[in-house]
Amino acid sequence: MGSRRKRSSPKVSGPFLRRVTALPERVDPSRYPFNISAFSHGIDIEITSNVTFFVGENGSGKSTLLEAIAENSGFNPEGGSRDHRFSLHQDRSDLASALRLSWSLKVTDGFFMRAESFYNFATYIEQSGSSFDRYGGRSLHEQSHGESFLALFSNRLDRGTYILDEPEAALSPQRQLSFLSILHRLEKAGRAQFLVSTHSPIILAYPGAVLLSLDGDAIRPVQYEDTEHYRVTKQFLASPERYFRHLFCEESDDDGEG
Repeated sequence: MGSRRKRSSPKVSGPFLRRVTALPERVDPSRYPFNISAFSHGIDIEITSNVTFFVGENGSGKSTLLEAIAENSGFNPEGGSRDHRFSLHQDRSDLASALRLSWSLKVTDGFFMRAESFYNFATYIEQSGSSFDRYGGRSLHEQSHGESFLALFSNRLDRGTYILDEPEAALSPQRQLSFLSILHRLEKAGRAQFLVSTHSPIILAYPGAVLLSLDGDAIRPVQYEDTEHYRVTKQFLASPERYFRHLFCEESDDDGEG
């Protein structure tokens, strides 16, 4: 009897998750989060790339949207995979209840990372007695914030849908480049899809990514060079003294009053 051939993970040419829409009958524009400007005319997002970045100012709804997508994908709303259950949330959020996801291939693997609740996730891993093999072989609490983030990205990400909320929060510019290298390896192998909210102009520069802006009354595609993140960073680095003159002049004017 011949040996059983090991099954390999299928490679797909396009994203697993193809579309995100909100049911009109479940949207109340007078209530949060549907009164966020970018959601005011409904939500209908076609996803055409394995790497999609959500950009916008603080309060534009990026994290809220990603959390709702993660909930609908079966992830813990506080972060983690489908196997991690440490959240106090019992019910889906209003936005998650309104969303519908369309898949080309529904995958069960993946991870939802929230920078703001990563400490809680690390504590859960510690207290649950889980192996650290998928997190670099060491407790996440025994590593610096940046080291633990990169350990997660280097060892935990493989095949699946990865929803990452501000992954740059603890990463130096050099380690943001390391993150892009990991992203490229998985994305080009056709094994992973990434939905990422970020303020980092380094991460946003990833080639072939689709950028969706939430700055406005709808969610719209935006070119890298047209994002505030790129323009402000470029202008500041080209002439920081001009920004300082403006900012510090205002402070001096205030000090002179009275």
